[in-house]
Amino acid sequence: MALSWRSWLANEGSKHLFLFFWLSLNVWLFGKTFLLYNQGLQYYYLHQMLGLGLCVSRASASVLNLNCCLVLLPMCRVLLAFLRGSQKVASKKTRRLLDKSKTFHVTCGVTICFFSVLHVAAHLVNALNFSENYNEEFVTLNAANYRGEDPRKLLFATVPGLTGVIMVLVLFLMCTASTYAIRVSNYDIFWYTHNLFFVFYMLLMLHVSGGVLKYQTNLEEHPPGCFNPNKTLRQNLTVPKAFEELFPDSTTEPFPEDLPVPEPFVQNSFMRVCSEQPKFQSHFPETWFWISGPLCLYCVERLYRYIRSNKPVTITSVISHPSNVLEVRMVKDDFEARPGQYVILHCPRVSALESHPFTLTMCPTDTKATFGVHLKVVGDWTERFRDLLLLHSNQDTEILPIFQQRRYPKLYVDGPFGSPFEESLNYEVSLCVAGGIGVTPFASVLNTLLDGWKCYKLRRLYFIWVCRDIESFRWFADLLCMLHSKLWQENRPDYINIQLYLSQTDGIQKIIGEKYQALNSRLLIGRPRWKLLFDDIAKCNRRKTIGVFCCGPNKISKILHKLSNSSNSYGTRFEYNKESFS
Repeated sequence: MALSWRSWLANEGSKHLFLFFWLSLNVWLFGKTFLLYNQGLQYYYLHQMLGLGLCVSRASASVLNLNCCLVLLPMCRVLLAFLRGSQKVASKKTRRLLDKSKTFHVTCGVTICFFSVLHVAAHLVNALNFSENYNEEFVTLNAANYRGEDPRKLLFATVPGLTGVIMVLVLFLMCTASTYAIRVSNYDIFWYTHNLFFVFYMLLMLHVSGGVLKYQTNLEEHPPGCFNPNKTLRQNLTVPKAFEELFPDSTTEPFPEDLPVPEPFVQNSFMRVCSEQPKFQSHFPETWFWISGPLCLYCVERLYRYIRSNKPVTITSVISHPSNVLEVRMVKDDFEARPGQYVILHCPRVSALESHPFTLTMCPTDTKATFGVHLKVVGDWTERFRDLLLLHSNQDTEILPIFQQRRYPKLYVDGPFGSPFEESLNYEVSLCVAGGIGVTPFASVLNTLLDGWKCYKLRRLYFIWVCRDIESFRWFADLLCMLHSKLWQENRPDYINIQLYLSQTDGIQKIIGEKYQALNSRLLIGRPRWKLLFDDIAKCNRRKTIGVFCCGPNKISKILHKLSNSSNSYGTRFEYNKESFS
């Protein structure tokens, strides 16, 4: 399969170039800081004491400052949703870069883990060197109290050491709980441990305030390696014992400055004379500058989200669909959303702390204020949520009429937030591929088209939906039929191309119901032949740019991604967009 470099650049090239730039920036920052501490005169005496451990610890710390600063920005969802709005960022390519925010967050997290290991290893060496290379001449420069002090005291009996140890433990919990296996098997562990980030940042603020590593402030008066006549005289002149007993303080007095310096100590052209002893001072904690801005921005956003979602929504209806899918419809004052966006639901009676994201399947419009979500009942949270909403577990019709609405549990909605599927209406031609419950983001798009399609750029939509059982198609069968009927009435039957694939069959090969005949004619058994599908779409849309949107299993996503990057003989370019769930 030939590779189209233009398609690769549109789909993956920008991400790879950005990751390369980010890696290069971190390496450059590490190298620059390493050279500063290795060659800088203000760190001469500290370098003599600690060696390369000083350079590695400070260089890794500078990289950690940068990544700890930026790792929070991709989690500012309100900011991303604001920037994603078409009126805020006009360029589609720039908006597509915002879809990589999660990738950038993970990249920063991995970088923090790697350089934290390097930083810890360097400081273990520094603790040993502080103990072994204790220098009585520079008491203020030493972190140890005496030569041979147990290095473990520096790690567990000082503020920088103890906070560093705790941060390593917190970071270990956050990293291990972020792995794919734990997120899939127990999402609660991932959620709770990831919220330890606030503890991590508080400890980081304390960690850098210890001032263990110091720099020299009087380089002009005391250049590193300069000649100190007072020190030399005290070391080399022999004082009679009787004189020392009679005048004990005379041995510690400096050489009088008004007397001529003896010949052996006269300054030559190769050595400068020190006018005073070296003075050392701790750095101002630069980490505060790095993280204070993003941390305040994140906290302000969380406060804004809390205020915005503080009022519970009004649930208007709950519908139980086949295959353990629950639909919740609700209204909320001044709630606005675009098709493809998602919200975060929080039900205190289910869990006081947990919140979960769900894609909107129905957005409010000018004529109706109702919005809704479909959720698959998998896991403890959704099971408890379903049990609170349903009066009878076997009921599959709309429930909880007006006189029973007091039984609804309080439900809070945070959002909406942006997703890649907002762009599906901004292409002239879009290909939307859904796997199972992954159809939810496209349902809001279909509902929007049902209200009116002429105001959007989209002129042709290919909708592919793959399910394992026939009953799953009934989630949105009515919606598809209504949209199909509307387009036929408006003489635009070619506006949407619907293909439904049943990957597993038990003999029932049609959607039960006379009103679903339009869908039964589009129901196919088996899996899509993706290569033929892409070739056919490319042939019918020559020299056009087609947006490819996928929400489903990773296996389907990888196939579509590969086909989007491949070339074709029709000059058609596919731009790939993806949202995965697991």
